[in-house]
Amino acid sequence: TSKRKKKKKKKKATAEDPQEEGVGDDLDALLETIEKTNGLSHQSGPCGTSDNRPVLYVEHRNLNPETELKRYFGARAVLGDQRARTRQRQFHRSTWMTAPKDTWPRFSRPGISMSLQESREGLQYFTFVHNRDYQQVQFKFLDAVESMDPNNIVALLQLNPYHVDSLLQLSDVCRIQEDQEMARDLVERALYSFECAFHPVFSLTSGTSRLDYLRPENRAFYLALYKHMMFLEKRGCPRTALEYCKLILSLDPENDPLCMLLMVDFLSLRSREYTFLIRLYEEWEGHRNLSQLPNFALSVALSYYHQSLQDELTPEECARLKQKADDLLQDALIMFPGVLMPLLDLCAVQPDSAVSSHSFFGPKSQIWQPPALNELLSLYVGRCHILWKEGRVLLWLEGNVREVLRRVDSKDPLVEDYENNMIFSYMRKIRYQSAPRNIHRHVILSEIKGATAALPLEVTTQPVMGFDPLPPLDSVISYTRPNRSNAGASNESSFSLFFRSLLPNFNLPNDDQEVARAGRELNQEVNRLMAAMRDMLANIQVLEAPREDEPERDEEEWD
Repeated sequence: TSKRKKKKKKKKATAEDPQEEGVGDDLDALLETIEKTNGLSHQSGPCGTSDNRPVLYVEHRNLNPETELKRYFGARAVLGDQRARTRQRQFHRSTWMTAPKDTWPRFSRPGISMSLQESREGLQYFTFVHNRDYQQVQFKFLDAVESMDPNNIVALLQLNPYHVDSLLQLSDVCRIQEDQEMARDLVERALYSFECAFHPVFSLTSGTSRLDYLRPENRAFYLALYKHMMFLEKRGCPRTALEYCKLILSLDPENDPLCMLLMVDFLSLRSREYTFLIRLYEEWEGHRNLSQLPNFALSVALSYYHQSLQDELTPEECARLKQKADDLLQDALIMFPGVLMPLLDLCAVQPDSAVSSHSFFGPKSQIWQPPALNELLSLYVGRCHILWKEGRVLLWLEGNVREVLRRVDSKDPLVEDYENNMIFSYMRKIRYQSAPRNIHRHVILSEIKGATAALPLEVTTQPVMGFDPLPPLDSVISYTRPNRSNAGASNESSFSLFFRSLLPNFNLPNDDQEVARAGRELNQEVNRLMAAMRDMLANIQVLEAPREDEPERDEEEWD
């Protein structure tokens, strides 16, 4: 029997090798190759097959990017020498979202916990809670942010290596300085800190656990998930990023505080989860009016078009899906004519003179757009133009643009209804006149230049904090920062007191020149501290295996 098993294993290995060799470097080519070789179509993915599962159902295995990378490159290429590293993690708590790294500081509970507030109508409402020690660290973090010096946050993390707001803020600094690896590592450390604080009943997958964004303690978790999702998408793991997008949306689907509905279509198309996107559109259109969002109007049409190209479908089914895609795209272009020219511009396509000179798609279509609609269209074009660059997609778009112009010139009743119907015109102005706060928050987090340029003055003229962008106006505050009325009267500010705790020999003189000199010296000291920390992390040697004579420690010691 053992010989037969070995033969079966050898056959299996040789059967997998051709698949791994056939995978190209480009992500889209990888996905297409995998679908053809493994028989995975849009209908066999985990997102859209099981109608008995909720549409936002999350699977634990899809939260791990290694699951997706194994599909692309094979298990051996992804895992490599992780057996030795796995042995090093035997004392760490098992987590789903991130795996603790040997280079991280030793974990001790930072003072965050999670409590169950209430259970209602099959839903459980949770909130994160900060104990008094963590509240004091949070106050020091706010002082460090107000100093506008990232070195202060670095110093705070030396003392509190798992303070989540400091980790997220410093991650943004590292990302701006193009240290992507460090930025991603800091976000993962923040997620690990949160996951270790989960309530036993809190579930990532059930879709019944809720977190109220009105509470400041919960917002950092939303932001950590969002930043982690963006790193995964840039890393080439759109399927994993889509799972995190669903997770964020499931935490508060009614209010959608980070407006993930403006992102889910992009990740669905990038990961070729067409059935999931169409199902979400069909199930939510009735109560959320998703067709009124430009990204859904255009992306759902694109999903139907990609579905019509599936080889295993009959010619009749392909023709039906293609017609459905044409109808939806034409409706989207008639409803949002201002999207076409910016989209073609970013796709580096010179439009035909018959299109560019036509009044329907000309400058007038963009000039008379309401501000909120302009913001949404700029966001969609800036994010999703890459999905329209494919040659056959552009040919499909060109054909439907010509058909729309033909319908406009022939005074198609539907087009006239859109243009002349007073009710529609009134609703259009009301709906897109002013975007809700969560859309502005999403645009700020997206960092898409065209969209941020379209933000209204009431947003751009107010300070925006990276650790809490555009907080809700009706926030639920559980604890407040103490009054610092004496801070300006004393030279012994929180800045000097904080760094004196780190550098005992540091004193802030009274003379202005001495103050400037001391500040420069302090910056040099902190910079040396950062350099030393990076040097230490870079030179850490990971042992191949634990020593046999080393006594085992209890797992609770690491909690």
